This record gives sequence, structure tokens and C-alpha cells, in this order.
Amino acid sequence: MLPLRFIDRAKFFVERQFVKGALFQLLVVGAIIGLISLAGGLLVYPAGEGADAGDAVWWAFLRLTDPGYLGDDEGTWRRLISTILTISGYVVFMGTLVAILTRSLIARMTELERGMTPVAFRNHVVILGWNSRTLPLVRELLSASGSMRRFLLGRATSRLKLVVLAEDMSAGHAQILRNEPGIGAKARQVVLRSGSALQTEALHRAACLNAAAVIIPSGSQEFNSLVSSDVETIKALMSIDAQARRQKIEPPFVVAEIQDLRKLSIAHRSYHGPLEVVAGDATIASLLAQNILHPGLSEVYNELLMKLDGNEFYVRSGDNFKGETLGAIAMRCPNALVCGMLEACGGGWQVRLNPPSSTLVREQDKVVMIAHDMEDTEPVKTTGHRLTPIERLSTDKSQTLTSQKHHKRVLLLGWNHRVPALVHELGSYRQYRFAVDVVSIVPPVERERAIERYHPSPLAVQCQHIESDFMQEGELHDIDPARYDSILLLSSDRTSTGEEADARVIVGHTMLEELLDRASRRPQLIMELSDPDNEVLIGHQQSETIISPLILSHLLAQVALRPELRLVFGDLFTEGGAEILFRPPEHYGIKSALPFWKLEALAAERGETAMGVYYAQPQSNGQRLQLNPARNAALTIKPEDEVVILTDTGIRKGGQP
Repeated sequence: MLPLRFIDRAKFFVERQFVKGALFQLLVVGAIIGLISLAGGLLVYPAGEGADAGDAVWWAFLRLTDPGYLGDDEGTWRRLISTILTISGYVVFMGTLVAILTRSLIARMTELERGMTPVAFRNHVVILGWNSRTLPLVRELLSASGSMRRFLLGRATSRLKLVVLAEDMSAGHAQILRNEPGIGAKARQVVLRSGSALQTEALHRAACLNAAAVIIPSGSQEFNSLVSSDVETIKALMSIDAQARRQKIEPPFVVAEIQDLRKLSIAHRSYHGPLEVVAGDATIASLLAQNILHPGLSEVYNELLMKLDGNEFYVRSGDNFKGETLGAIAMRCPNALVCGMLEACGGGWQVRLNPPSSTLVREQDKVVMIAHDMEDTEPVKTTGHRLTPIERLSTDKSQTLTSQKHHKRVLLLGWNHRVPALVHELGSYRQYRFAVDVVSIVPPVERERAIERYHPSPLAVQCQHIESDFMQEGELHDIDPARYDSILLLSSDRTSTGEEADARVIVGHTMLEELLDRASRRPQLIMELSDPDNEVLIGHQQSETIISPLILSHLLAQVALRPELRLVFGDLFTEGGAEILFRPPEHYGIKSALPFWKLEALAAERGETAMGVYYAQPQSNGQRLQLNPARNAALTIKPEDEVVILTDTGIRKGGQP
């Protein structure tokens, strides 16, 4: 081995001292200043005129640190040395010291902005991860005023405290929060912390064990990655659970999103505390399937699950309505739609949506309502119009279930990890027989294998795979889209960003619109998007639009505030439970304008709950959907319009709270 030169050893020594931090850097600079002062004092000492060596070194130090002494020197040699010392002082004493201190201060501020210190919060809400769900989730939590007040009231705190834990947090993330519509100045209520949800130290930094709720939204999965978002979610659950066992305290309440429904049992097995799991793929697949069956339904769910100023579901405790019927509750709450109840049974809940108006509510039950705000679900002294307490006829439901199958041809343009869930969801509807064509550049063998592995049951859908790029107009023309009943444009999960995936969908939609303009019939068009920034497109396209992150963010936020809502959404989104449907006006004998309470009575006579009206043409406010109008509001319903109702297939579901 070649020996190092002395200068290399000196450089290495100085380097090791500088990397130790600002204190050691100051010590090195101090040593350099001392050496320069000593050298300058020794050089001027022979011309010191009787002064000793100590005074000469002090003289050099003063010239090095303060240039004001430069004019007091006499003699050429002394002035030369003084000038050199003064220039060295500018470089070493002032420049280097200021640079070290400034750099240290900037590094300290950057570290503070990253959020590396543990939070001193209790009863707060923690969001693990920064992805496409995070911003809508924060906005939803900060805007849910009515639910949030009750959420805070039950946990002995007066103000929402929100902590977001994600890797490499910076001031840029805080600026993104401030620029987000619906958050703005409320961003001061959000504390950002850096760290991975897979690390115990980072979970301690966000004080997860002291939180009232921990929300784990699922991030996007990279193509061909061995670590899926579900794996990260389950690992985070295990880390929180292990940390709670180590501290010998009760684990916090967690709301987690699992994309693959098959990992649901693993998530529950990994966490021994209170846990609610939202199945992301299954939820979006159910919404897409119901939109295929009932065109226009996306606008209903977009209002109930996305709009901050629209209607949404609320769950009220039964202690306010003990011993009352649902019809009497509807009279006391004229600004809300009473949709049903959660009946307490055997330590769990039985979901009963659209039950008879004569159903009695017990103290341990909960009432499900739709309203603009939680305050609208409060009982008032004035009376309103209630639903006619008419029992539903089970014979009608059985006839519906045994009727002949309806055939539908569906075209899927694109491929993502939700397609297997969608195909199996379509096969679960016993009244329909689907023929599905999947067009994608993904090899058909890979698609078939993914669908077969999703569920062990035989596939009840006729599925054909076409390997083609629908972005090529010639290939799209050869497919002949006009021969299908419904066309879905799916956001790909194989692009680097959601913006790129949505760009393909939007451009493909434009090409499809141009092609269908020349066709004799027009099929139903549905777009599935993955970028929340495309929310502005809702209501401005001829097709229906579903933005998956916005819907899932709302579900996560609402389940965190009211865990029982997961059962309500589960009953609505799957075949076999309650359904939101569209009925033509002639179904109820409507021939002229009528108040909404009269429409409710007509629907109740058939065992249904009227929710509003879906107009064929946009109204004066630009909207086609009118949910939960005022009871006395006069509704002008034309033959081409449709009545939005909540009905039931006759099959009840149960679940654990």
C-alpha cells in the first residue's frame, strides 16, 4: 500500500472534523485563526520595538478580527503584515464563521420543517402516507364540521388536530396544503412529520398510540413491484400493534384501505385493536358495476361521496328517538331523508335500509339519514311530512329476483388491477348476463391469469380479451364501439403518474365521442380517473365520471368519524342489499307538478324511499340531480325525467361494529 503524504493526512483530518457538525467546524476555524494570529505575531515581532511576543500575537489577532486597526500601523513591514491579516480576517473570520453559522441554521430549520421531532398530541387523527388520497382526505376531515364536532365531543377535546406522516416531508408539502381548495388557512391545523409508516420510530414521532384514529390510505402500486401497497398497509398495522403491546396499552382505532379483498382476513389477523377495513378495489368495482346497470347513478354517488356542499350519509344514535317509528322520526327531521337503521343484534349490527315506516327504533339502535349537514338531522319542533307507513310487499322482490336475465354487452378500454374485481362483481348480479370485451396492450394471457386468480369461483361472465391500443383511432374504429351497451375507459396503473394515466383516458374519451357522433346508437360512457385534480371534469362531460381517490378518501374519512357507516356503504355497494335506482314518472302515475312530500308518499306505497329527481336536462343551476329537496318544494317532473329511489332486494346483511 502506498504511504499517504502529510498534506493528504491533514486534509483527511480536517474533513473528519468538518463532517461532525457545526461545533467541530467552529473549533477547526478557531484553530486556523489561532495559527494565523501566531504566524502574523511572529512575523511582526522583530519590528516590535520592545514589545514581547505575546503582545505581537495579540496585535495580529486584533488586525485579523477588526480591520479598523489598519490605519494605526507605521512602517512598511508592519503595514504589509497588517494588510495580509486584515484580508485573511475577511475570508476566515467573517466569511467562514458566517457561512458555518448560516448553514447550520438553515440545516436546523430544514430539519424542523421535515418534522423529525415527536408530536405532543392526544386524541388527534393520524394519516399515514402522502399519495393521491391524502389531500382529499385532509380536506374531507377539515370540512366535516357536524360529524367532527360529535367526533371531538366523544373524545374530550375541543379542536381537531391532524398529523400526516410521510417520507421526506418539507415546506413544499405545507405549501401544497395551503394551495389546496377547501383547505387554505385550515392548513395550520395539520402537522407534518417525516418518516415511513413501516418504521416504529416514525410511528412514535406521529404519536399513533395516543391518537383517536389512525387512517392508512392505500398508495399507488408500482408496476412489477414485489412490495404492494397492501403489504405496506399490513406491515404498518403490525408495527402499530407491536408498539402497543410493547407499551402495554390498548391499540388505537385504525381505518385502513386494502385494495385486494383477498387480504382482508390477513389485515384483521395482523391487528388486535379496533379496526375498520375499506376494500378499495371491491368498492370501486361495485360502483362501476352499478353504474353499468343504472346509467346516471354516478352523479348520485358523486354527491353523496365527494361534494363538500352536497348531501351525505349520517348515523344518529337511537337514544334521541327511543320508542319512535321511522315515520315519526321523519316528521321530526323534515330536512333529512330517513333511509333506515342499524339494528343492534348479538354484539353486531344488522343493516336495514328502506324498512317500513312503522319500524320501531330502540335505544341501542342507530338511525341512518341523508342530509346536507349534521344539524339537519337534529329533531325540530315544527312538523313536516312523513313517509306513509306502508309495509313493503315481499312478493314483488321475489318476482324481481326470479325474472328472466337481461343481456348486456360491455367494453372495457384499458386495464388496471381493479378489472378482475369488476368482472367478478358483474358476475354476481344474477338478473343479468354480461358479455365483456377487454381491450388493452397488456398480453391476454396475463389478464386471464389475473381474473382467474382473483376468486376461486367459476367466472359467470363471458369475457373476451383483445390485444390492441385503443388510443389508435383506426383500431378503435375496428372494434365498433357503437354495438356495446356500456363502455368503460379505465385509468391505467402502469404509467408513472396518475396525470399520465388520466390523460390517456381523457384523450381516448374524446376520440370515442367523435367516433360515436357518426353512429346510429350511442352507448353509455363511463370514465374512471385516478387524479383528484380532474374533479373539475365532473358534470362537464357527456359521459359519467368516477374519480377513485376522491370516493375512497371520503369513505375513509367518514368511517373514521362514524365506523358504522362502513356497513351502510357495504350494503349499498354490493349485490343483494339495498340499491339506489331510477324509476320513470309513470311508474308512480305522476302527470303534473307535485311537492316532494307527495312523491315520498307515492314511493312509500310501493315500499320504496324517494330520494330526489334526476332530470333529463340540466336545471338553472347547471345540475341534473336534485337530492333531498325541501318537503314543500314543487317538483316539475317531465316524462323523460326519472325519480331517484332507495329500494331493497329483500336480502339483509349483518356485520360487526
